[in-house]
Amino acid sequence: MATKTTTTKTTKPAAAATKKATEPATKAAAKAPATSKTATKTVKKASEVKPVQKKKILFVASEATPFIQTGGLAEVIGSLSKAVAANGNCDVRVVLPLYSDIKKEYRDKFSYIGNIYVHLAWRNQYCGIFEYVKDGVTFYFIDNEFYFKRPGCYGYFDDGERFAFFSRSVLEIMPVINFYPDVMHCHDWQAALAAIYLKTNYCFRPEYQYIRALFTIHNIEYQGWYSLDLLSDLFDIYGSYQYLVEYKNSINLMKGAIECCERFSTVSPRYAGEIKDEYYAHGLDPIVRKNHFKLSGILNGIDDEGYNCAKDTHLFANYTPDDFRNKAVCKNKLQKLLGLPQKADTPIISMVSRLVSHKGLDLVTTVIEELLQDDVQVVVLGTGDACYEGFFSDLARRYPDKFSANIIFNGDLSRKIYSGSDIFLMPSKSEPCGLSQMIACRYGTIPVVRETGGLYDSIKPLENGYTFANYNAHDMLYVIRQAMSDYKNKEEWKKLMYRAATTDFSWNRSAKIYESLYLDMLK
Repeated sequence: MATKTTTTKTTKPAAAATKKATEPATKAAAKAPATSKTATKTVKKASEVKPVQKKKILFVASEATPFIQTGGLAEVIGSLSKAVAANGNCDVRVVLPLYSDIKKEYRDKFSYIGNIYVHLAWRNQYCGIFEYVKDGVTFYFIDNEFYFKRPGCYGYFDDGERFAFFSRSVLEIMPVINFYPDVMHCHDWQAALAAIYLKTNYCFRPEYQYIRALFTIHNIEYQGWYSLDLLSDLFDIYGSYQYLVEYKNSINLMKGAIECCERFSTVSPRYAGEIKDEYYAHGLDPIVRKNHFKLSGILNGIDDEGYNCAKDTHLFANYTPDDFRNKAVCKNKLQKLLGLPQKADTPIISMVSRLVSHKGLDLVTTVIEELLQDDVQVVVLGTGDACYEGFFSDLARRYPDKFSANIIFNGDLSRKIYSGSDIFLMPSKSEPCGLSQMIACRYGTIPVVRETGGLYDSIKPLENGYTFANYNAHDMLYVIRQAMSDYKNKEEWKKLMYRAATTDFSWNRSAKIYESLYLDMLK
């Protein structure tokens, strides 16, 4: 490093004082090497400085796009890991079970690393390890056909044992892959035991002592409840640690993860506040309030390149926020596809949702026939509870020109519905984050949502959508009709569509917030 020297004139007494004060330094300087040699040595050291080491982040989750997906969790893992890795400050890796339903196009590309045996209580189970790198993220897959060679991901009687094995395997493979993360980021109850094991069974191993754990709640309704009888035989947790997972005379894995982790988070700021309330917390509110100092709320994003009306190959026609003319083509062809009258000026209201009660479907069933008396068409896509599937199927038979029920999950059709609709309805009773309202915005389809969770955080009245606060069917109907009335004002509606389609729902902002949280945990 070059040294800048300045010369100043001083009076003689001051100069004499300076000389006297600096005599020891001058003598020391006489023994020092020549200035030019020192400078050369400094430059050499600067050239040898190593780059700042990336922070090591390990995601632990039960699903991730593009490999396997049953809901929003998979999109979050696939998109968030990619966004954090793209920022260049973190070495991001993800561990998933190797389900038999993982797409063959990817399975054929996985690299086999090796295998170990994982001890879980009285079991000693085979654990194969596969690796695949995509978008700068290294994915590891835990192979055990006894647990994972079955259709789907969840819903089996032994899910507790399956994900206990998975969680234990995550910790056991670290020496094999030579990766001990700075932060292990666990998602939902299926990965809760990874955090619990880290702070109990593995806490005395030197290489694990500095790993910090972050637990993210995607939906507090699903907590991992089990009988206390299974504590040691199934979960390999013994008496001294029982208090961590015990709750209301049962095992609660989510409760254990909250207690064990350095920090825990939810998928929107509003939801972080809501789960302190018994109305939303499904019985876990005392634990959330007790640990509130560890809680953060970070709004999810979406893959804004994947959901891009200008490039999406699933659409009947592409368009941009600056030119929505082809959106009318999408609407016309959607009406034709679903057997609805092709009316350009009749608004299409759509729902792409799981057909379950907390999605606000009781509000919909209360007023839907009243709504269908108006000049409107309604499209529903999804599967779920038999009562709702039957109700909507019957409605489609009675109102064939106004209502289309599609009791399936079809990704291609969902994109066509998002792009061909005018209004998107999402009246959830509770919604930790919600992605559908963001996706609808990306396609210029205006959301009508209830002010809860991530819906409140992402949709702002007349900026990019419509909202209602009370969980009331006629409040919802009033706002829907307000939107339908505004739809008739084409110029103002186009401006609203533009604002919705250009709202920044990318992962860039959220990924930076997560990075800050990781760094804060490592202080």
